[in-house]
Formats: sequence, structure tokens, C-alpha cells
Amino acid sequence: MKTVDLNSDLGESFGAYTIGCDSEVLKFISSANIACGFHAGDPKVMLKTIKTALACGTALGAHPGLPDLVGFGRRKMAITPEEAYTMVVYQVGALMAMAKTQGAKLQHVKPHGALYNMAAKDPALSEAIASAVHDVDPTLVLYGLAGSEIIKAGEKAGIPTASEVFADRTYQPDGSLTPRSRPGAVITDEEKSLAQVLSMVKDGKVTCADGTVIDVKAETICVHGDGVKALAFTQKIRETLEAEGIGIKNFLH
Repeated sequence: MKTVDLNSDLGESFGAYTIGCDSEVLKFISSANIACGFHAGDPKVMLKTIKTALACGTALGAHPGLPDLVGFGRRKMAITPEEAYTMVVYQVGALMAMAKTQGAKLQHVKPHGALYNMAAKDPALSEAIASAVHDVDPTLVLYGLAGSEIIKAGEKAGIPTASEVFADRTYQPDGSLTPRSRPGAVITDEEKSLAQVLSMVKDGKVTCADGTVIDVKAETICVHGDGVKALAFTQKIRETLEAEGIGIKNFLH
């Protein structure tokens, strides 16, 4: 059976503020990207999300971002590769310690938001991130945009990688995601999104915003967990994939 990993960005609540419906979304995904306190999340939220994920049999992953709570880590910052390295080590280490208290280990690391998109096109930033992951634990899987510099850097560093595609984002002809600042960056039509997922997983193709069709490698699919219809959408994607004979499986099994 053909399989694919289904991941979601979770643990994004902070203090008295609740974002997303993590406990429900976790029932339908195979891997969780847990915010580590820089762009979202806090120690209490991190531990709670880990416990819930483990109860659901969902693999744990660190989701390090830029230190920008107000901007949710989606605003670009002029950081050096050295700063990227230390930010990733710091955040992955924090989540790793939390997981250890529950007798668990991390499966992967996925950069968040602006850090993810900046690194996707910047070899130096990507190599710094890959080095950080390698130095913390070389068995961790580095998630990155399919065909991007992140995947190349992970392979160069000798660590496992997972090429990621997005269920609810549109693509540009160079394989990058359409910036959120542009109209049409986020796909809100459920049927269109499902068709895109099936095309990427089954055929290795995605139709870009301008109509161009490009090749894409889909090893893990991201479904954002903070949308209004996140739960229903995640459930629908899983059901659609399984109906097509595609299993949902993380990289631990």
C-alpha cells in the first residue's frame, strides 16, 4: 500500500489564548509539529500537546520559528546562519526535554513560517538549520518544502529528510508557496484542496497559481490546524486518501 505522512502545526496556544482544536486534529494526523515558544506556544502548552499527541499515537516533532509572538513567526527577520543555528538548537532542545519527561522521543523537526520560507530559498540558512538538527540528534527527520534548499541541506548533512507538500496553499512555478500577502495564497475551497492533494500524492504533480503544472515529491502533507474548518478539513483529507487506497503513516512505523 502506498503511504504518506499527514502533519499539522499544533501547540500554538499561548497563556490565556487558545488557538486551534489540537486534541481533535491529533486524532486524524500521523505527525505533530509542536511550537516551541518562539512564535507560539509556552512550556505548559508544549507539555500538554505532547501528552495529547502520545495518547493519540501521533509522532512528535519540533516546530522552531522566529522569535516573533506578535507576528506569529510569519514576518521575515534579518538573521544570520549562526543565529538560525542557535534558535533551532534551543527550541528543539526544549521540546526534546519536555518529551523526555513523558518517556518519549522526537521524530522530526520542521521550521515554521517565515523561517521555513526564508530557508527554502537560502542555502546558508538551510545548512545552518540542518547542522543544528544533526548536532542535536542526527536521527531526527528534517521536514522541508519539496525540492527546496532545506531538503538539499538535510541530504548534504546526512540526516533523513521528508519532502513536504501543502493541502491548503497554492504554488508558484519555481515550486515555492505563494506568499500569504498575495491574493489566492490560501486555498479555501475544500474540493480544490482535495484534488490538489490527490494529484500531488498519486501523480507527483501540482497545478500552480498561474496554471503551470510542475513535478512535486509528496512524502508528508501539511494541514494547518488553526483554520476555522481545520478539524473537518483534516478528517476529510484522511478519509479521501484512505478511500483511494493510500495509508496514513508517520516515519516511526
